[in-house]
Amino acid sequence: MSQLAPESRVILLKLARQAIESAILHRPVDPPPRRPEFAEPQGAFVTLTHHGHLRGCIGQVEPVDPLAEVVIHCAISAATEDPRFTPVLSAEIAELEIELSILSRPQPVRFEEIEIGRHGLIATRGGQRGLLLPQVADEHNWPVERFLEETCLKAGLGPYDWKRPETRIEAFTAQVFSERDLQGTLA
Repeated sequence: MSQLAPESRVILLKLARQAIESAILHRPVDPPPRRPEFAEPQGAFVTLTHHGHLRGCIGQVEPVDPLAEVVIHCAISAATEDPRFTPVLSAEIAELEIELSILSRPQPVRFEEIEIGRHGLIATRGGQRGLLLPQVADEHNWPVERFLEETCLKAGLGPYDWKRPETRIEAFTAQVFSERDLQGTLA
């Protein structure tokens, strides 16, 4: 996964905001700009916060769709379909902060290879799956073992199920950037 240029990051954040506005205000979504990096299949998550509190977070892990389409779809879903929250209201749009996490392809990982702040984790067993983005463990100052436990809990598993051979643990990296990071370049 090559690093996105600052200009591409700005365009993706604007694209996410425009998609949210279009969905909530019932306007058509403009087609994404034609750029080679936006056409590449990529996984991504869109996280919305409102006054510092989580307001929605939806993503697509598997890199099967073009990045621009994933950002549009996940932005709309984070604003309107996250089951933990009511849909975003039109009055809230201007106060939302958008953060994008562009994911690498998940790979199996061993305990000793996990780096807090660098890796996100996925725990899978049977039909149960849970994912935590790299920034989650970093924000909570979790050691690796706690990060694994919380990922298993997110999957609906027991906290120590990461030690079981039938539980698959994968790691991924993410390019994480937000409107706050790029203030001044989003105008």
